[in-house]
Amino acid sequence: MTIIPTPLEGCLIIKPRIFNDDRGYFFESFNQQRFAEATGFNISFVQDNQSYSTKGVLRGLHLQRGEFSQAKLVRVTKGAVLDVAVDLRKGSATYGQYCSVILSEENNEQFFIPRGFAHGFIVLSDEAVFQYKCDNYYDKASEGGLHYADPDLNIDWQLSGSDVLVSDKDIELPFLKDAPDFGF
Repeated sequence: MTIIPTPLEGCLIIKPRIFNDDRGYFFESFNQQRFAEATGFNISFVQDNQSYSTKGVLRGLHLQRGEFSQAKLVRVTKGAVLDVAVDLRKGSATYGQYCSVILSEENNEQFFIPRGFAHGFIVLSDEAVFQYKCDNYYDKASEGGLHYADPDLNIDWQLSGSDVLVSDKDIELPFLKDAPDFGF
C-alpha cells in the first residue's frame, strides 16, 4: 500500500497495491499489521458499516462526540463519491479546515479519518456503495455534526442546488460558529 498524507494531520489517502491479470484483479483491502506499520496508527476497528446511495445524495457532516468519537477508514466499492473530512480538533493548526478526495470503484483508494473530525460524502455517480470501518461503536446520544453548506467551511461539493439530496436531520445541523464543543 502507498500512504499519501493530506494537508490535515492524520488524514491519509491509502492506495492499495493492485494485482491485475487477464482474469481481473486482486488487492488486500485491509491488513491490521500493514496498516499499523504504514501509518503509525495502531487502531482496532470494531464496526463495519455500508450504505447505498444514488447520485446527489449528501450524507454529513457527521461525528461522534467525546468518548464515543470514531476514527474511520472509508472506501467505495461501487460508483464514486467526493469524501470530505473537517478538522475539529481544538488547538490544531488546521482547525475548521477540510480536505476532500474522490473515492471510486476504479481507484480503490481509501481515506483514513482520525478521531476529531467531522465526515461526509456526496455521490457523484448514478449509484454508490460506501463502506467504512470505525474504531468505536456508534452511540446515538453522542451524535453530532456540522451543516454541509457552512459558508465558513466553504466546501466545494461539486454538485449544488436541486442536484443535492440531504436528509432533514442533516439540514438541521449547526454551522461551525454555532456548534457546541464536540469534546475534541
